[in-house]
Amino acid sequence: MIYFLTTVHVIICLFLIIVVLLQSGKAADLAGSFGGMGSQTAFGPRGATTMLSKATAIAAALFMIVSIWLGVEQGYVRGGAGGSGSVIESSGVAGETAPVPAAAQPLPAGASVDITPVTPAETPPAQ
Repeated sequence: MIYFLTTVHVIICLFLIIVVLLQSGKAADLAGSFGGMGSQTAFGPRGATTMLSKATAIAAALFMIVSIWLGVEQGYVRGGAGGSGSVIESSGVAGETAPVPAAAQPLPAGASVDITPVTPAETPPAQ
């Protein structure tokens, strides 16, 4: 079911992208570029609803419905098997601290460390 929904979701996404790109923008006519009140300006009179605007509204609604449906199927919405609400809780390391490596342990009092730089020529070859 997930594979079917994902395929439908991708097809709806591609259709929505194409339909939105085919539409003309607001104030795309010559009068809009000079500040005139064309028929497609933001606050001007509304034109007739075209087939592309209806297709955009339907594709957007389908996109939202399938997105929510996919979330429910995966368990992200209802907190089922797929989603517990927290990544830290689901990893099983909540409250645990990682062990500190021996190299990061503090030195005893009075100990000294030789920190001479090592050049690449002095390092032994890796095997």
